[in-house]
Parts: sequence; C-alpha cells; structure tokens
Amino acid sequence: MTLTVAAGQFASAGDVETDIATVVRAVQQAGGANLLVMPELFLGGYRLPPIVVGESDPRLQPIADAAAAAGTVVLVGACLDGPDGFTISTLAFGLGDDPAARRVYDKQNPCGDEGQHVVPGSESVIIDVRGWAVGLSICYDGCFPEHARAVALAGAEVYAASVAYFAGSAHRREVYYRARAVENGMYAVVSGLSGSVAGAEFDGGSAVYDPEGRVLASVEETEGLAIATLDRPLLKATRAAHTMLADVREPGPVVRR
Repeated sequence: MTLTVAAGQFASAGDVETDIATVVRAVQQAGGANLLVMPELFLGGYRLPPIVVGESDPRLQPIADAAAAAGTVVLVGACLDGPDGFTISTLAFGLGDDPAARRVYDKQNPCGDEGQHVVPGSESVIIDVRGWAVGLSICYDGCFPEHARAVALAGAEVYAASVAYFAGSAHRREVYYRARAVENGMYAVVSGLSGSVAGAEFDGGSAVYDPEGRVLASVEETEGLAIATLDRPLLKATRAAHTMLADVREPGPVVRR
C-alpha cells in the first residue's frame, strides 16, 4: 500500500485564527493526501515566548472538519500547556475524534533560547497513518541522528519533521534530513516555515526525501506543497541494499592512545 504525503510550506500570519484558515486551505490544496505535515509552531508563528494554544480550543474545529472531509491526517505545530510547563508540540487531526487527544508529540530537544520558555518532551512517538509507521520530529530533534534512529529501530518507515529554519541555514537543513533518510533507509517529510514572523525571516525548505536521501518533491516558491507518493517496496529494497539500520551496533568504549 502506498502513502501520499504533503509537506506544507506557508507563512504564519502570527494570528492563530488566520493560521487555522491557512491550514484548512492547505488541506484542500493537498487533494486528499493521506498525510499533511505543517511547520513548527505554525499556529501563532515561531516567536519567543510562543503563543499558547489549547489543544481543545474550539477555534481548531475547522481543521478537524477539513481533515475529516479530505480523509487526511494533518499534523500542525503549536505551543501547548502541559503538566510540567509549555511545550513545542504537534497537534494531530484525523487520527481520532477526541479533541483532548490531539497532542501527539512534544519536542524533545528545545533549541537555544527556546529552553527559557518551554520544557522538553520525554517520549519519541510513532503514529499509524494508513498502515504506515510515521515517526514524529520537530526541528532541532532532526539535528540529532539518535532521534531518527530511535524511531527507525522501533519500526518507523517515515520521519515527519515540522521545522522553522532561519534564513541562511538551508545548507544545514538539507544535510540533516537527507542524512536522516539515508542512514535509516526511511522516507523523510519536511515541512518548513516561510515568510516573516516577529521580525525573523524563515526560508521554508519543505521537501520529501526518499530512503536514499534523494528529493522526491520540494517547494521552490515561497508557499506551496511538496507532494509525493511513498512506495513500501522501494523502502524495503533500499534497506536490503544498504543495511546500516540492520547492522547498527552499540559502540565500544572510547580509549585515548
């Protein structure tokens, strides 16, 4: 069974209701894709301190309605309030009908000044989308090979990353996600924030990479969708030919000579 994915690249208006309307538009543009990934902290835009959104906020209902109508699982970045503090998180629509269960993942690796405003998540997460195992990531998580490796070893076939990279850092972003794909033999779906928020410029970079790190689809304009259909036989063939995931071993002790 194939999986059609869409990586969204849009500018946040910095206003939650306007951003919700953009997500609904993206769902409609995705044309019934099985999975749509939207950028990090999209609802309210990437800023510090972040704008906090309630996971059961009634304003989110249009996204839930659009996801249901399209048959699409929609992943959207937002700052949420948790028992231990605020988190940079992923909300999921289309996985179930319970608004209280929309929070599916909390960023485990806050970056730089983010740590002054949010607490790290404690769990890696895989969700099921049409029978495919999708590991979740938010921006700085993807800079750590261990993060993607953990979900790959647990069965992930797709690494879905919501990101917000400042203008000028495209070279690092491309290296990170091509590497995460090839070293684990899995697809990577990267959704990048574009435009300007709170005085900062973001450079998008939304793309879908195959299990060898090759670009299947990308967004070349300021806004749009990178849409691709993922093929499981290709994933299996890649992992059979390039066996890094199967061959991974715990490193031995480090000695100085």
